Amino acid sequence: MKIPLFCILFYAVLFSGAQAQSVVRDIPYVQGGHARQVLDIYAPTNAKNLPVVFWIHGGGWQTGDKSSVQLKPQVFVDQGFVFVSTNYRLLPDVDMGTIIRDIAKSMHWVHEHIAEHGGDPKRVLVMGHSAGAQLAALICTDDRYLKAEGVPFSILKGCVPVDGDTYDVPAIIETAETRRRVHGQPQAKNGHREKFGNDPAKHRDFSAVTHIAKDKGIPPFLILYVNNHPDTAAQAQWLDTVLKKAGIASKLFGAKDSEHSKLNDDLGKPDDPATKELFAFVAVNK
Repeated sequence: MKIPLFCILFYAVLFSGAQAQSVVRDIPYVQGGHARQVLDIYAPTNAKNLPVVFWIHGGGWQTGDKSSVQLKPQVFVDQGFVFVSTNYRLLPDVDMGTIIRDIAKSMHWVHEHIAEHGGDPKRVLVMGHSAGAQLAALICTDDRYLKAEGVPFSILKGCVPVDGDTYDVPAIIETAETRRRVHGQPQAKNGHREKFGNDPAKHRDFSAVTHIAKDKGIPPFLILYVNNHPDTAAQAQWLDTVLKKAGIASKLFGAKDSEHSKLNDDLGKPDDPATKELFAFVAVNK
């Protein structure tokens, strides 16, 4: 089969100068656990004591996979990182609290074992897209989950949630349901209330903004979002406001000419504005 010239040129540009990497897939982070309690590790060859990126995929807490990493592993390996991508159990098979605890268990495994793969267990940058953004922001603000796994908050060097809409769960539920009510639309069959349940206390508890406070060791944030999306923009701006009120370093970046999936897919491209912001943030928080 003849390969089109544009494909040859694309991959030549993409991988020119790329570092060789070792990839280990489907490592269980719970012994004898569920099939989804596994993670993948991408590391430079002969890596030693390198900072770690911990990636949490999106998919509405109901779908998605750790393989959804696009360019990120190679780009971070080229920047001298070990890149970890984790799976977690999904709704409706488990509840939201169990999902968050899975993320904490995965981070516990990373803290205990990432040195064996060339990573520094004391330098972890947490990232996630969409549902993964909510999980990333929560695990970096509500210290109870990591404490339960014996993981110190001090290992967190930064948090980069990407286009999440649930840093304040009560707000997104009220926003969405008000919008449907005033426009005479029926209740969603698979909306945020259906995913997070009907308990207002749990809505607050699953919101990163609820847990932000001074002197907790919350790491710096870079909050990436789609500039013209009303919900993710409002949530990003509110998260940034609450962080700054607590004296925590936070920066917002609203991507123009983008959308929810594209913002994530483009991370790692040389001329991508969000990528430039990401690596400027990384340079001072690793």
